[in-house]
Amino acid sequence: MNLATELAQRSHCVKAQVGAVLTKDTRIISIGYNGPPAGTHNCDEEFPETGCARDAKGSCSLALHAEENAILYASKNGADLEGSTLYVTLSPCLPCARLIFSSGIKKVLYRNSYAAYKGLANDEGVDFLNRFGVETLQISEA
Repeated sequence: MNLATELAQRSHCVKAQVGAVLTKDTRIISIGYNGPPAGTHNCDEEFPETGCARDAKGSCSLALHAEENAILYASKNGADLEGSTLYVTLSPCLPCARLIFSSGIKKVLYRNSYAAYKGLANDEGVDFLNRFGVETLQISEA
């Protein structure tokens, strides 16, 4: 989780900085942090006051989430995610939870609640993962 926290600091997002680390058999297989796709622009440079434009739900219209970036990077490099563990600094949103489940990740450890960050009633992504057999646990700071 310490590495995920350090990765979050690499994010150029003006609103939130999130980091993720994928491991398997005690080895790091991929990393990611939230931000725009490679080859576009960094939000803190182009929109330093407000961040990138918002979509209809008030989320970043451009950014990929840390979990998405970690999964995409692993996939791009041929890593097998079946049975892996994801460490992430913010619990997965529902779309990321579906991606995590579909990727074969079996355990998710997170530090902070996405629901609390967004002012939502519950962590839909965590509920989804637990419902479908992905062990998902909040861990406190060490």
